[in-house]
Amino acid sequence: EAPHPSSFNMATLLDLVALGTVADVVKLDGNNRILVSEGLKRIRAGRACAGVQALLQVARRDARRTGTYDLGFMVGPRLNAAGRLNDMSLGIETLITDDMPRALQLAQQLDSLNRERRDIEAGMQESAMTILDKLDVGDPSRDEGGGMRDEKTALMFSICLYEESWHQGVIGILASRIKDKYHRPVIAFAKGMNDEIKGSGRSIHGLHLRDALDLVSKKHPDLILKFGGHAMAAGLTIREPDFEKFQTAFEAALQTLLSPADLTKTIETDGELPTKETSMQLAQEIESQVWGQGFPAPVFCDIFKVESQRIVGEKHLKLKLQKDRITFEAMLFSYADPLPDQIRATYRLSVNEYNGNQTLQLIVEHWAAA
Repeated sequence: EAPHPSSFNMATLLDLVALGTVADVVKLDGNNRILVSEGLKRIRAGRACAGVQALLQVARRDARRTGTYDLGFMVGPRLNAAGRLNDMSLGIETLITDDMPRALQLAQQLDSLNRERRDIEAGMQESAMTILDKLDVGDPSRDEGGGMRDEKTALMFSICLYEESWHQGVIGILASRIKDKYHRPVIAFAKGMNDEIKGSGRSIHGLHLRDALDLVSKKHPDLILKFGGHAMAAGLTIREPDFEKFQTAFEAALQTLLSPADLTKTIETDGELPTKETSMQLAQEIESQVWGQGFPAPVFCDIFKVESQRIVGEKHLKLKLQKDRITFEAMLFSYADPLPDQIRATYRLSVNEYNGNQTLQLIVEHWAAA
């Protein structure tokens, strides 16, 4: 006999509430921060469901130190890989099973799928960059005066890409990566059924993507077969022969909805951090809090001398940065070109754990020559 609903303790589901809230990038208002915080407490205390414990284990994360980063960038992508490349029921079973050995088996399958997804994404990014290398998206700053532009220097307000070989399950991630790089609304298309192609779009602040697609649909009623989404992400289906027509119509719509200033990326920071406060204690305090959408973790900005730099993992830079005669260990991910001798960097504090030892590490997010 099933237990009466009133006897069920809803608090036992808080680990899943925390995971869903963070992985789906839900705004962390007061209530959601409380729910996520309580969910993290359950996970850190070893009371999470078998699936969450197993996913943290295959991601080599310490459950006792789980934070929003682990949910959003370690657990979430492994669950999503099932729906992108295979069958989402694999992810669902992982979260609902009470059998720990079965959860570990499923988590390992999800981990394998996620590695496959990353390989597919890397190949797609490479082909996308080949296309983009032939384009000049333009510099928004040279358009501020509203002067005439010739065709070669025209400012692009959007990026639409299509490649027949791209995987439908990964085009959303590809669009997001390109959006981050060029700070433009991006729609990436992959082959669908028959003569259709399916697009997944990501937007920038200042443009409601679903409303922009609605505008295109109203001006060109037969162009978009179906679409849906929200301000920052949307999906659509068009006919393959209409790709260039859509590309032109979408760009025209965005030129009416955005200004050149909207295309200039702005990085907000919490300013300089005094050297004496750049400590392991502060890093640990920051890591213990709940950060996320609408409630971002502190990001600092300072000028550093680059003492040393070397490539690790083929595509990341391991750095030693000096400020006020004190040297800090630092990492710059997904970047392998040499840095100049002095940089102005935005960074966050991190606790790096290796062989049981914890050390302070700066994670560089953006940099410019200083």
